[in-house]
Amino acid sequence: MRTKGMSNKGSRGQALVEFSIAVTVFLVLLMGVVDFGVAIYKYNGVSQAAREIARVTSVHPCTGTPCTLGNSPETEAVIATQKALIPGLSAPVTGFTCVDITGTPVPAESCDYSKDSVRVTVTATYKAVTPLLGLLGTWTMQGTSSAQIQ
Repeated sequence: MRTKGMSNKGSRGQALVEFSIAVTVFLVLLMGVVDFGVAIYKYNGVSQAAREIARVTSVHPCTGTPCTLGNSPETEAVIATQKALIPGLSAPVTGFTCVDITGTPVPAESCDYSKDSVRVTVTATYKAVTPLLGLLGTWTMQGTSSAQIQ
């Protein structure tokens, strides 16, 4: 109850304190949602990068003799493009692996370019910037894809 002569200064200060507490919680939640969205984007990007690199390598497996799987200019261009799109994307981790129809790795010299597939594995690391998500550490996202060599 207000008495005659009292001002609203106390209630204005209380509103400011309540607002600062509420806005802090809201901003931390908002930053967490954005941070998690960036992580999902990167996870999807790593998967897409593996698919794209495998697709191009299946069409342009190699240049020169002896044939080294994945050394074509087209594959190198796609890797450069994917690295520009996904920060921290590694080159294919296991290199380019020739696999048979069951998924078993085949030695490079035994690779049958008429029926085998190429397997590509790429990774990227992600560190959250939001304080609470940052406590979870660095996440390593990995994408693997195979495509039949054309």
